[in-house]
Amino acid sequence: MTLAEYVARQQSRIDAALQRWVPAQTALPESIHKAMRYSLFAGGKRIRPILCMAAAEAVSDSALGIESCACTLELIHTYSLIHDDLPALDNDDLRRGVATCHKVFGDAIAILAGDALLTLAFQVLAQMDCPTCRGPADGHARKVALIAELAAAAGTVGGMIGGQVCDLEGEGRFPQAALLEAIHRAKTGALLRASLRMGAIYAGADDEQAGALSCFGEHIGLAFQIVDDVLDVEQSSEALGKTAGKDAQQHKITFPAVYGLERSRQMAEEERQAAHRALLPFHDRAARLRELADFIVQRRA
Repeated sequence: MTLAEYVARQQSRIDAALQRWVPAQTALPESIHKAMRYSLFAGGKRIRPILCMAAAEAVSDSALGIESCACTLELIHTYSLIHDDLPALDNDDLRRGVATCHKVFGDAIAILAGDALLTLAFQVLAQMDCPTCRGPADGHARKVALIAELAAAAGTVGGMIGGQVCDLEGEGRFPQAALLEAIHRAKTGALLRASLRMGAIYAGADDEQAGALSCFGEHIGLAFQIVDDVLDVEQSSEALGKTAGKDAQQHKITFPAVYGLERSRQMAEEERQAAHRALLPFHDRAARLRELADFIVQRRA
């Protein structure tokens, strides 16, 4: 199976899980459920949940039910995009190739749609089945660990929200390397790393396996953001599905702003190679993760 076929299959599994968990747009109140589904099913790549599933596959031959766990990462990610695009933050009109949530449903419903997706993620983790768990006590422990992991990754101390705050407060400031790395290890890297760690937790990884996957997540999370910053400079809005050149317009601290385009590309490649090295303990079991790392660094949108 090619990587493209693998990704398409995993996307279908994730979307099916999201369809099961997210209320139908006819459920009352209809306005909030329409907004949630509008942003959630607008065509995202599902990279975070796919990484979660691939991590579980690297650990265990049996990761039944992983789709529900994995789809919570997409719920959190989509909520963050809805809020990022609001006028009070990045004030963007385009996301995933369509009008942003607040442009279609208004600011108030967009804020609440993001809140609802965030809340739903933890409901899913609390209520999902864990067929691979060894009895109720093990299932309870893994759920608690998954909830704690996702909450920390989305939170303020070294997590996504903290990174977003630093990103906002960094606008217009002199682009310094230390601040840049602090922003993006939290804003983008924390949730990507959590994707790998949650897959490891769900599959019952031992300490060595969990550590290796966490290290892989650190490197690929940073690589992802470097490439994102480069693409914002090089690609068109049509190619990206979001407004190109927004970082420069808002005077954000980015990798090209600090290091230049050529050095940024080299750094992304260095992170890709480091991510590959982190997977050595898994041998061939991590082949898909290596392919995903290559895709993240070599993508053009």
